[in-house]
Amino acid sequence: MHDIRAIRENPDLLDAALARRGDDAMSSKVLALDEARRAKIGAAEAAQAEQNKASKLVGAAKARGDEAEFERLRALVADKKAEVAAMQAEAKELDAQLTDMLARIPNSPADDVPSGADEAENVEVHRWGDLPEFDFEPKEHYEIAGVAPNMDFETAAKTSGARFVMLKGAVARVHRALAQFMVDTHVDHNGLTEVNTPVLVRDEAMYGTDKLPKFGEDSYQTTNGWWLVPTSEVPLTYTASDEVLDETALPKRYTAHTLCFRSEAGSAGRDTSGMLRQHQFEKVEMVSVTHPDESDNEQKRMLRCAEDLLERLGVPYRTVILCTGDMGFGARRTFDIEAWVPGQNTYREISSVSTTGDFQARRMNARFKPKDGGKPQFVHTLNGSGLAVGRCLIAVLENGQRADGSVKLPDVLSPYLGGKTTIAADGTLA
Repeated sequence: MHDIRAIRENPDLLDAALARRGDDAMSSKVLALDEARRAKIGAAEAAQAEQNKASKLVGAAKARGDEAEFERLRALVADKKAEVAAMQAEAKELDAQLTDMLARIPNSPADDVPSGADEAENVEVHRWGDLPEFDFEPKEHYEIAGVAPNMDFETAAKTSGARFVMLKGAVARVHRALAQFMVDTHVDHNGLTEVNTPVLVRDEAMYGTDKLPKFGEDSYQTTNGWWLVPTSEVPLTYTASDEVLDETALPKRYTAHTLCFRSEAGSAGRDTSGMLRQHQFEKVEMVSVTHPDESDNEQKRMLRCAEDLLERLGVPYRTVILCTGDMGFGARRTFDIEAWVPGQNTYREISSVSTTGDFQARRMNARFKPKDGGKPQFVHTLNGSGLAVGRCLIAVLENGQRADGSVKLPDVLSPYLGGKTTIAADGTLA
């Protein structure tokens, strides 16, 4: 969320940031609502002062036996009391409107984020790995002979509808092995603290991590009001809400492997084949809570953690910095890692690593106490996929496929598969 004081001091800065995102200017609307709110608060305070003054005079009039003045003042106090209550209610409503307006304004892009309208103007910053060469036409993951029997879309559709899948046998085990490999690497090599989080969260957690109010339709809400997490970024980041951390305790670095749920509102017809875009999927998330001076370096660190996983798995990838028109609502800067998927002959997103600055921290009042003294300051929060498990499975299967329908698996998964290294053409581990 934006700082209203910063908008008052430099409204053009907000409008320039929105223009870079391709959005309309908002500062005049924000400041008009803010001015109305402040004026109503001032009027309520003035009326309250008049009420208090009249209240004191009521007692004096009664003491000297001036019945007419007593009744006049008592009526005045009653009128002022009602006036104050009405003004305070109006001020509260205006404050709620201002908060809602600010909550719907996207974060300002960092200065080094390239300007652009959409994903076509993202900028590649890194590429790793040689693309595999096949002496046959590579298939998409769900078409590979050794995979197809263990990737059941029909039964999933019967039980849950479109965009669900039931993984079975060898494929289910490889999927599980990938998640375990990711978490173990983050804990043992990257210094992250593993957390087993809830996947049901309250409104406050979704709001604090900028998923509400703007993107409620993209998530699932239960009948009793809880939300199914779109990513464990929500519970992990919200652990810092309403906290004042010691500066020496920063950074806080977390990882979690959870189910994630997204309605994919507005994405009908996009990537509906296979398991690329699902309503329910698994992801290993990374979250950091940092000192503002360290957040840019922390983003680079998190990006390397995600890239390293693909390098260990032997999956070719490229890294792009998203342009202003393709960047998420809460991000200041986002890097996407795109894994090579031979079946589509293209790179597909497998991780996004974003810094939000103090955008989320303001929404959830997450602060730290400077070690040298002074008032508490807002922390910076960052999040990144490390990695999307299902999409990583797709990349591993497609890059490892062989002409006979079998799949050569990455060596780093062997300890998680009982020493097995291949999905055979008949769908078993070998």
